[in-house]
Amino acid sequence: MLASLSRAARRRVLAASAALLALCGVLVWWLVPFGPPAPSGTVTFSTGVPTGVYQRYGALLKQALAQDLPEVSIRLTDSEGSQQNLARVASGEADFTVATADAVAQYQRERRPGFERLRGCARLYDDYVQLVVRKGSSIQRVQDLRGLRVGVGQAGSGVRLIADRVLAAAGIAPVRDIEPVSAGIDTMPDLLERGQLDAFFWSGGLPTLAVQTLSERLKIRLIPLDARLVDRLHDVGGSTRHYRSAVIPADAYTKAQDGRPIETLAVANLLVTTDKADADLVEGFTRTVIRSRDLIGSKVHPAQLVDLRTAVYTEPLTLHEGARRYYRSVKP
Repeated sequence: MLASLSRAARRRVLAASAALLALCGVLVWWLVPFGPPAPSGTVTFSTGVPTGVYQRYGALLKQALAQDLPEVSIRLTDSEGSQQNLARVASGEADFTVATADAVAQYQRERRPGFERLRGCARLYDDYVQLVVRKGSSIQRVQDLRGLRVGVGQAGSGVRLIADRVLAAAGIAPVRDIEPVSAGIDTMPDLLERGQLDAFFWSGGLPTLAVQTLSERLKIRLIPLDARLVDRLHDVGGSTRHYRSAVIPADAYTKAQDGRPIETLAVANLLVTTDKADADLVEGFTRTVIRSRDLIGSKVHPAQLVDLRTAVYTEPLTLHEGARRYYRSVKP
């Protein structure tokens, strides 16, 4: 039929056919998705105790993730802290969590269930060890805690891990030489205020809301943890190498520090998942963590310290491939 048409008519038919094919191609491109599907499903994020930084950080990160990963539903679960968080992720009970580097190293060293599956997504911010007492207390150093009632964190927390180590480095047996009280930051301030504690340990970002709020209703102060304690911790070896000497700035808790900085020790927090986590999901999760730093940091100050330049260093954990993909995509 085409042969019977004039040359001009044939050209018009061919041109129309080409235009129709092009239009079909555009429609196919528009209607048919290319590339991998966007991450979807329900993800469990294990956080920490109420009023702690982990819990507040997780709640704000959930809001940011809802914008960046709209097909992913984030379920937050409270926990006792780092040690319980790691056990949950390693067992598959949770998909993501935050834990301190020393707790991760301890979990690996003890070869606890699923330790080999743990992977890092980002180094976040540092936790600072805070030993809190009433302002009029006679306690001046860790050694003065002997025989007293001391809040040491919950059994599954990173606070318990570091409190036991600091006490031991000061020559105090954590069970025999003090009266240890297993409690979290959600209850220790009230126990101190009611006179049921003489002191309590906390390890968290600065400032921690529960400590700040306590300082506004009760005269408290922070006990220095000097560099010699850190040196003794390092002498032990193992996961204690993740501690460093640090200073709590004078304005962290204005009413508790009388304008003075306080010597202490710090340890990094890591965003943790497992090798079974979907690479696209981990890439998106990590991207949101970095991008939301300023937004979350306006409400949870430690989040301001998340830094793209250092986030990639997740020692002692191997970096997850999805997180590695993200860092490569933003590398200058």
